[in-house]
Amino acid sequence: MIIMCIFVRDLTPEEGNKLVKIARKGSNPVEVRRALVVLASAQKMKVSEISELYHLSQEHIRHVIHAFNQHGFEALKPRYKGGRPRTFTEEQRAAIIELAQIPPNTLGLPFTHWSLSKLKEEAERRGIVTSISMETIRVILEEADITYQHTKTWKVSNDPEFEVKKKRIQSLYRNPPKDGRVICVDEFGPLSIQPFSGCGWYPKSRPDRLPATYRRTHGVRHLFAALDLKADKLYGHVSSSKKHQDILRFLKELRRRYHRSERLYVVLDNFSPHKHRTVTEWAAENNVELVFTPTQASWLNRIECHFAPLRSFVLRGSHYPNHEALATAIRSYLRWRNKHSRHARLLREQKKIKVV
Repeated sequence: MIIMCIFVRDLTPEEGNKLVKIARKGSNPVEVRRALVVLASAQKMKVSEISELYHLSQEHIRHVIHAFNQHGFEALKPRYKGGRPRTFTEEQRAAIIELAQIPPNTLGLPFTHWSLSKLKEEAERRGIVTSISMETIRVILEEADITYQHTKTWKVSNDPEFEVKKKRIQSLYRNPPKDGRVICVDEFGPLSIQPFSGCGWYPKSRPDRLPATYRRTHGVRHLFAALDLKADKLYGHVSSSKKHQDILRFLKELRRRYHRSERLYVVLDNFSPHKHRTVTEWAAENNVELVFTPTQASWLNRIECHFAPLRSFVLRGSHYPNHEALATAIRSYLRWRNKHSRHARLLREQKKIKVV
């Protein structure tokens, strides 16, 4: 018996390009697999050869080719069956969803949040359902886009000039002045000599050990940091205090980095030493404009997100013997960071803190 060779119909260049795009970038595995079959057939590969190449039955391959010849690209899309009827009604599902969003302590229960097991017990106790599994509850909540998440903090600025200050800072970010550069300044700390928990690569069941108890006999230090937005450079100085004399000393160091004719627009918060008369008078005399953020609006200072990778790379998993060693590590990190400012891990850490 002679078996006729089955091939897909002649494809137009547009159809061929569309099939290639689906095969390379398609998100549905069924559609991708069918597109590959059609492309292979268009290259005059026999059904048996396609079957061997993609480990599919010859019957299925013939079905895909016939369907594409008849219906075109619609034939590539999977058509799933409806499945068995849902066990729980829409009213029951809605009641479970509503219950999950009510803090249990407001219902007289002795806990502040739901676990799946507690939610299951309460749903059954209230008669919403006779019996239900924790996995079914999880699926019901997931279908309603309700997931188990960490709580987040939030701030509201009561600064009467909030909008004015916000627009001023945003305009500096979006349209940097041609007569100078924008620099974001803030303090990081206090830094103390203590063990910081972290993680690393160690022999199995033999992690690095950090002391559980310690004495703070070294005092604290503070990191004055500045981010040059134009050059994408991060500068810093470790100080034993953060009085107005210290911030003035740091600003003078920044001023010396740039030509006197270049105006510095320094974005910083409302910490009282920043507004000391000695600091503001020096700034006015040295071509420096201090641009203060609104109160409780640290997210307007772009340097904030750069402290996350510093904390991760320098502090996490560390136990420095003294402040000199810690300051040396910070300076070493700043040099590395300024050479690798677009490093993927660095950018990923920065995204943990939201700024404008």
